[in-house]
Amino acid sequence: MTTASAPTASVAPAPSPAPGPATAPAEAIVRPRPVPHPALRVFLLHHAAGSHLAYTDWVTHFPDDWEVCLFEAPGRGRVAPLPPLRTAADLAAFLIEAASGLLDVPFVLFGHSMGGLVAYEAAAQLRTRGLPQPRWLGVSACEAPYDAIPGEGVGGEVLHRMPADRLRATLRAMGGIPETVLADDDIWSLFEARVRADFSVVETWEPRAVASEIRPPLSLFGGEDDPVVHRDALLEWADGAEEYVGQRFFPGGHFYFEGQAKTVVEQLVQDIRTGVTDMG
Repeated sequence: MTTASAPTASVAPAPSPAPGPATAPAEAIVRPRPVPHPALRVFLLHHAAGSHLAYTDWVTHFPDDWEVCLFEAPGRGRVAPLPPLRTAADLAAFLIEAASGLLDVPFVLFGHSMGGLVAYEAAAQLRTRGLPQPRWLGVSACEAPYDAIPGEGVGGEVLHRMPADRLRATLRAMGGIPETVLADDDIWSLFEARVRADFSVVETWEPRAVASEIRPPLSLFGGEDDPVVHRDALLEWADGAEEYVGQRFFPGGHFYFEGQAKTVVEQLVQDIRTGVTDMG
């Protein structure tokens, strides 16, 4: 990953111990277009340092009888008062609780970057708890979680421990965060804690003690020129899939879907219809 230069700064202090999972309100699931008696619910899980807003331009491209549900992790949007969570397991538990009233119809999970890891955890937890299972799993721009903690930050530094100036420069190079957030000290101060917590979710990942095979049909999505998650690291997800639908690469980097939501969603819908064989 190439980063912009940044002034030297002191090393950020270690984060305080992670809180346990917050009680998840239904408001953590944003439904921009409620659908009475939907044929399918599509849960979209956002990236680290992001929010449900990453997917707002996706909604109109899904079939009219599919309900799109946008997950909002604690510490932002309508759940801003809740403390951000620091592990994929806690975020998955939060998602399941928030969505508990929406699992009464067939549903699928799609996650980008951090969201992919949380979607994987959620599928595993649903199975362990004997709850309804996702009918398909889509993972985008996320390293496979089977054998090791996903990649570190620049020069061996994990992002959630980087000094603030270097972290901001690294995030600017990655993309996906508005420049207004990164350039303004006052605005950045409102975002920094949740940004560090989100990257802690990914960078402190430890594989499950017992391998968790992916039971739902799996599709993989990525950018052809992603400098953050390389093709081979993404494709390793297929090793744990009972049913592999395939991989889909698009022009662009880590946030390849920016500016081509219609194309990406059309492929998403096609893969869901392939994986969920009784959708017709």
